Amino acid sequence: MNAISLLIAAVAIVVGLIAGYVGRKIVFEQRLTQAKENAAGIIATAQKEAATAKKEAVLEAREESHRYREVVEQELKDRRSEVQKQEERLLQREATLDRKDTSLENRETMISARERKLDQKTEQIQKRQQQAADLVEQRQAELEKVAQLSHEEAKKRLLSQLKEELQSERETMIRQSEQEAELTAEKNAKDLIVAAIQRSAADMVQETTVTVVTLPNDDMKGRIIGREGRNIRTLETLTGIDLIIDDTPEAVVLSGFDPVRREIAKMALERLIQDGRIHPARIEEAVERARKDMDTQLREVGEQTVFDLGLHTMHPDLIKTVGRMKYRTSYGQNVLQHSIEVAKLAGIMAAELGEDVTLAKRAGLLHDIGKAIDHEVDGSHVELGVELTRKYKENKVVINTIASHHGDVAPTSIIAVLVQAADAVSGARPGARSESLEQYIQRLKKLEELANQNSGVDHSYAIQAGREIRVIVKPTKVSDKQAVTLAHDLKQEIEKQLEYPGHIKVTVIRETRAVDYAK
Repeated sequence: MNAISLLIAAVAIVVGLIAGYVGRKIVFEQRLTQAKENAAGIIATAQKEAATAKKEAVLEAREESHRYREVVEQELKDRRSEVQKQEERLLQREATLDRKDTSLENRETMISARERKLDQKTEQIQKRQQQAADLVEQRQAELEKVAQLSHEEAKKRLLSQLKEELQSERETMIRQSEQEAELTAEKNAKDLIVAAIQRSAADMVQETTVTVVTLPNDDMKGRIIGREGRNIRTLETLTGIDLIIDDTPEAVVLSGFDPVRREIAKMALERLIQDGRIHPARIEEAVERARKDMDTQLREVGEQTVFDLGLHTMHPDLIKTVGRMKYRTSYGQNVLQHSIEVAKLAGIMAAELGEDVTLAKRAGLLHDIGKAIDHEVDGSHVELGVELTRKYKENKVVINTIASHHGDVAPTSIIAVLVQAADAVSGARPGARSESLEQYIQRLKKLEELANQNSGVDHSYAIQAGREIRVIVKPTKVSDKQAVTLAHDLKQEIEKQLEYPGHIKVTVIRETRAVDYAK
């Protein structure tokens, strides 16, 4: 019984094991089938996504190709436009050359006509000389017959009379020649100027030498010029600035190398335009008021500069001198802007090194203070700056910085070295300075200095871009004859000491006034 039970149990175990194995195999096969189905689904999904991605990539490629095509087409359009512009410029140049050729032909024609006129005048003069000789013989015979004079006495009387007649005729011919020359000279000058402008494409230094004053209307131009040009001559004489009145609508151009003079002329002219009363006496009053307003403006500019940099306890006269730097240039660079740059750079470097920032800014601002007065006093701007700061009892570091920033004196502080570096950085940036403009201004200053060195000269102005020097003399010390001599001597000094293009006109002005008051 036990054996059978054991056998049955063993058989049951074996059957159970077989049944479990078969069941697990069935389950495993089901899971394997399900996994294969899942894999197939994943592959199908991946294929769909790949196809979608492929389509999107193709679309993006097409869009990119379209954008590239548009860019290329735009570049082609731009190039075609540039080529068209170049063609237009070439056409304009050809037109300009044609105009120049026409102008030259006209000038040749004018010169030929003038030569013919001169030949005719020469023939007329020869005929008149012959007529004069015949008249002398005729008068001599008549005088000897009527007055019973000797030959020598009659000859003297006739010569005296003929001299007077010929002198009158000579003056008439000179006057006619001058009038004709004035009529033709203006046209020739305009043609030459137009040709020069057409040939030149260089930028002008307008911002440094020219100021534009806006007018309420074009009628104001005639009032500014005045009767026979009295108003414009008075304004130019008092300010030393050229007034350019051309076809520009509602505008007058003030031209001069000195920014202070130009600003004074602008302020005076604006005041005259606002007032409406423009005549020589009113112009003198306006110019004098403009000079006083200029002093006030210089002080305000100096105070604002000192305030912006955070500096304090500076002498009022020194602050005014700082303001004067606004209207001074060095190699085309504004001295005040340059000094502010140096002050800020020196302050930044001083802060990095742990030095006195305020003192560094003060030294940087004042390092070129001598340039504000170097046109008025002899000496270099370094010497003048040292003398000026000593006069107003500035810090020793500031004085040494001014004396050493060009290497004339050894620096005694780190701030002095920092200001040297800041000065070099500010002056070395591209476009900061212009050598040619500085040389031009120095030449004009030298021209005025030559005139002011002569005895009896009150003041002088270089105008017309250095092509004319106007010298105003003291009437009590210089006579009319001495004025002629002064103009001749000054002309010779200019020829010996200066190098300049073209010609320089020397004009000596002597004016005498008698003033009294009715009570």
